[in-house]
Amino acid sequence: MSDLGSGLVHGAVSIVNAISIGRGAALGIDLETVAEVLLVEDNRDVQAVTDIPSEDTKLVTSAAQEVLKKYDEGANFGAKVTIQSEIPIGKGLKSSSAAASAVVIGTLCALDKKASDQEIVEMGVTAARRAGVTITGAYDDASACYFGGAVATDNREMSLLKRTKIEEDLSVIIYVPEDTMYTKDFDVGRIKPFGSSVESALELALKGEYWRAMTLNGLIHSSVLSISTEPVVEAMTHGALGCGLSGTGPAIAAVAFPENAKEIADSWSSLLGEVIVTKVNNDSARCL
Repeated sequence: MSDLGSGLVHGAVSIVNAISIGRGAALGIDLETVAEVLLVEDNRDVQAVTDIPSEDTKLVTSAAQEVLKKYDEGANFGAKVTIQSEIPIGKGLKSSSAAASAVVIGTLCALDKKASDQEIVEMGVTAARRAGVTITGAYDDASACYFGGAVATDNREMSLLKRTKIEEDLSVIIYVPEDTMYTKDFDVGRIKPFGSSVESALELALKGEYWRAMTLNGLIHSSVLSISTEPVVEAMTHGALGCGLSGTGPAIAAVAFPENAKEIADSWSSLLGEVIVTKVNNDSARCL
């Protein structure tokens, strides 16, 4: 057994938000989160060393404890967990899902234990639910972060409905406003009446029409949350394949061919906040 392990997981953006219908879809992006887990003998505490908000600190602790408990090591070890992430926090870019899976992988590596892909994703989702940072269980987000590519899932059954590797040279342009929104604070009742429209977006995703699904989903959720759709209109006008709100926002993500990425980013340059240009990620999470 090694007493030190690290897990690398990428972020994701929404294609279809699962809050209203219990099924969703998401796309892996090339922003990384790394969790380093140092096991501590004769100490059952889990200490999180991170600059992310307290909600995610609770998540980090929960994820490490989930693994230690599963392998009956909780009585023997605590852990010191250090998180480094390129993913903006509280913006709808799946930072919690990425952190949870990274901690699970890092703890497994430190223990020198093996688990299936399904088990790893489920442990991360369970930790997120216990930490109270998710409404849907975020199985769609966790799967996109863990597996990469585009995924569609049933969050209620924790099952993967579809996974597709996406053309790797596609750019992902993300507008990150200055304000922060947390999924746990979202009023689910506001989106429930629009469930049939969200179902239509999911059906598009299941047919592989991910960018149409992303745009429809984004317009629905932006309207419900009173978030301006002007950035979406600008992105589509400047060549985006699809564009929409990620999660409950406030970040907005566009997918485009590389030759259109700069034009889309420039169209958002006058907005308050940050514009990130990255790319699609198809790589699975791994132990470093």
